[in-house]
Amino acid sequence: MGDPRRIRGKYSGPGHPWQKSRLDEEKALLREYGLVNKKELWKMVSKLKTFTTQAKKLIASITEQGEREKEQLISRLARFGLLSSEAKVEDVLSLNTKDILERRLQTLIFRKGLAKTMKQARQFIVHEHIRINNKKVTSPSYLVTLADEAAIEFCAKSNLANPEHPERTGEQKETIPKPEEDKKTTKKTQKKQKKTTDKPKAAKKTTEKPEKEQKTKKEEKPEKPAEEK
Repeated sequence: MGDPRRIRGKYSGPGHPWQKSRLDEEKALLREYGLVNKKELWKMVSKLKTFTTQAKKLIASITEQGEREKEQLISRLARFGLLSSEAKVEDVLSLNTKDILERRLQTLIFRKGLAKTMKQARQFIVHEHIRINNKKVTSPSYLVTLADEAAIEFCAKSNLANPEHPERTGEQKETIPKPEEDKKTTKKTQKKQKKTTDKPKAAKKTTEKPEKEQKTKKEEKPEKPAEEK
């Protein structure tokens, strides 16, 4: 037997695959918020659509149950910092994709200065360096509430908990050359020195050649004439 649960998709893709304006917006959001793929973006968009569709249904309702659901929806969005507690249901329709992306754990770590870039913030989360209320969180797309925003910190056992860590201070470690590289450099310098010493020798040889020719000419004696019989 298989799993009795009904597995549902966590997001819904765009209705039309080729829309230049939408593709340009998605590319800009991927770069700005350090998202790996468009699935992460579509998850946030679909979550925002659930809020807007629920708000559209509640706007037309006049029953007591509708009023309760309105209060629940606004209180839920207020906990995530998307709306104020005094907002109305109509204000839900004014939310953008950026509003919900700003509440992701990855963006909040970057905004708080715990990471230099968005990609580095994602790396800290995936490598289990971040905790919220003494609980490790390994999902960069985790939506943080206003109450938990102040509790974001590095794990106690993590090396990044030290404020003097080079990844936090921005200092770079001095690189020590390897012994293999030193050998290569010494060989190169030796070859260069040999070339420089060989050049003047070649010049001397060129100057010495005419002198040798002169000596050979001097040493050659004239042949004696054959004696007449």
